[in-house]
Amino acid sequence: EINRPRGTKYVIVTGGVVSGIGKGVTASSVGMLIKAAGYRVTAIKIDPYINMDAGTMSPFEHGEVFVLDDGGEADLDLGNYERFIDLNLGRDNNVTTGKIYQHVLEKERKGDFLGKTA
Repeated sequence: EINRPRGTKYVIVTGGVVSGIGKGVTASSVGMLIKAAGYRVTAIKIDPYINMDAGTMSPFEHGEVFVLDDGGEADLDLGNYERFIDLNLGRDNNVTTGKIYQHVLEKERKGDFLGKTA
């Protein structure tokens, strides 16, 4: 029996904002290898753009849109994650700056930051 470390471990694949250099395929491949070793794996894609999702972005600039089971629209990396690692991902597996801004602004409007600067 293999003595595995406990707790959550993270593998982060980064490459700035350069598109098309293989970060998604690399992350998918590493995830598949880790899963094959008997670990539980999931994937999250974090994008710096202000858009809420890839649904309204130009496919010429950002590639085709991949529609997730829950209707979320993401870029094709999430499709690679699903196929390589055999996952079913949802919109929460795709984080954008726009989603974070919206969340913070909704909390501010509800009064969650009363007396504080958000």
